[in-house]
Amino acid sequence: MNDGVGDPRLTAEGEVSLARLALDDNELNHAADHVASALGAFPTLPEAHEVLGALVSRPDGGPELWPLDGELYIGTAVARAHALAYQGQYAAALELLVSAQGHEPAMPWADAPWVLDPATPAKIEPDDLVSVFARLFRAMPELRQDDVRAAFAPYLALARNMTAAHPESSWLWWAASVYLRRSGEFGEAAAAAERSAQLEPSDRADIALGYALREQGRTDEALAALQHGLTFDPKNVSLYADIAGLLGSAGRLDEAIDWAERALAIDPGHDCSLVERHGLRYRRDGNVDELVAIADLRRSAEPDSHEAQHADGELIDRSRQLWLGGIPQPTEAVINVLAQFLDNHQPGDARPQLSLAVSSIEPPSALLSVECIAPGSDVTFNEVLTPDPRQPASLSGKTVRHPEVSVWTYDGTTARPAVGAPSEAGAQAVARLADWEWLHLPAAYDRAVLLADTSLDDLLGVLVHPVQPPTDDLASWPMWIRQLQTWACLGIAHHRTDESWPDSTRRKVLADLAYGPEDWVTESAMLALIATAWAEPAVREDVAELVGWRFMALFEAAQQRPVTILDSVARLVLATPAVNPDVAGLAQDVLNPAEEDDAAPEPAPEPKKRRGWFRRG
Repeated sequence: MNDGVGDPRLTAEGEVSLARLALDDNELNHAADHVASALGAFPTLPEAHEVLGALVSRPDGGPELWPLDGELYIGTAVARAHALAYQGQYAAALELLVSAQGHEPAMPWADAPWVLDPATPAKIEPDDLVSVFARLFRAMPELRQDDVRAAFAPYLALARNMTAAHPESSWLWWAASVYLRRSGEFGEAAAAAERSAQLEPSDRADIALGYALREQGRTDEALAALQHGLTFDPKNVSLYADIAGLLGSAGRLDEAIDWAERALAIDPGHDCSLVERHGLRYRRDGNVDELVAIADLRRSAEPDSHEAQHADGELIDRSRQLWLGGIPQPTEAVINVLAQFLDNHQPGDARPQLSLAVSSIEPPSALLSVECIAPGSDVTFNEVLTPDPRQPASLSGKTVRHPEVSVWTYDGTTARPAVGAPSEAGAQAVARLADWEWLHLPAAYDRAVLLADTSLDDLLGVLVHPVQPPTDDLASWPMWIRQLQTWACLGIAHHRTDESWPDSTRRKVLADLAYGPEDWVTESAMLALIATAWAEPAVREDVAELVGWRFMALFEAAQQRPVTILDSVARLVLATPAVNPDVAGLAQDVLNPAEEDDAAPEPAPEPKKRRGWFRRG
């Protein structure tokens, strides 16, 4: 490719000009190289195909001008494919185009007259066409982006043309059905699958029909097709898992779980059925340990394997609970006032300066957001309610933990950073991750390993000295700070991982941050502890206690004063592996209070009962 320099078409045209000069001088290899470069930059350029045809037609020309050896350039593979097609070797040509398509899916490698020609499939054996489409299925991404969909459109024409050319091939109707469905042509895909079954009844045809009907929302008909597929192989556990997924998508969770259990009765170690069962149970019961079990399966699967992809998909689809599927928005009063002000703030306007009087102290990170958006603003607090949010966590008037590491210090009601600013390199390392799409918690934890070599001082400094966000939108600051804090804490979770967990620096620092002054950092540190527990089964019981007691301290405080982070921490509790069921139930009550219940909440348990509350079994 041209590395994004200049216009691809102009680059290709320049290469064609050089190819013609080389051809005039009878320098065929040089001409072939320039044609390959032209096709690599702009695959549909007619002039490039014209020169390629001239090269192939020479007595000393042909596909060997573009050998498949050494470090292969994609343009060379594409040029060879078209050269093979000129010689009538269409199956081999298509296989090369499919390989190129898998390497760069958005490029229109197959947009060529010979691929689109309805007469071409008749010149290829049905078995070879099936082999081509089997390769294509492996290379085919989700056709969500317009450029990718357009790049794969020639294969759609090929799928339709091949069934017209070989109307009696059950296998080709099946392959066409699969491709049509994956291209969004669900009705046509169902008809192709039905034709495949008419020509040769098979489980593959039934499965293709079931998938196509599922995409149309015809659940009962899809279920019937998949169940009929089981008559060919009653022990096809993958099909049991597919039926479970179908019923789960329709919201029929109990039936779906039953099908997953039936698969596991046949093969207790079947990964797909295990993932389906855990995912379905999570959707039905809301117990995060089911998702954690999927994460455990994901960790033991081969990277990029079907099992790993299935686990990833389930974690992404089913874990949209905040913190598992994304960072919650802040809820503080000062943030709400800022948002209202910024609704009327135009780009280019001078930075605002606000004067606010807030009833009680709010997290210092919220005030940091105000300072980043509106430097010099005056925010005062009318009173300090007990238990004092500036102090470490306490229960029943007793401090739960005496942190040695804190990133905030107070001068009266004014919070100031207690650590120095990070280095530029450290700040940018965290910022690069903070702008990364959040897929699910295990993926975030894995990604944060990139911060393993970032110094602890830098990671702590980022928490209270945020680097500029990647946008000029002032309203982005609060969430940007939360993202930086979350990724910095996930980085701390990878600090000195050679140390044994109970005495490790990472545990001590994260626990100190979680139990320190009430702040957004509290949430981020708790999330990093939780992410570690997802990844390391041996630490789950310890993390469940750390998270549980911090939540209980906040819950008790909320009976006497506002606690802006309580709902967020309740969600963290529900994301914690092996958390005590009673604590999880209390967290559910915080998030879903009973409207008719006016009774005062029960007080937190006495500290002396801690271990009995949180140990299981």
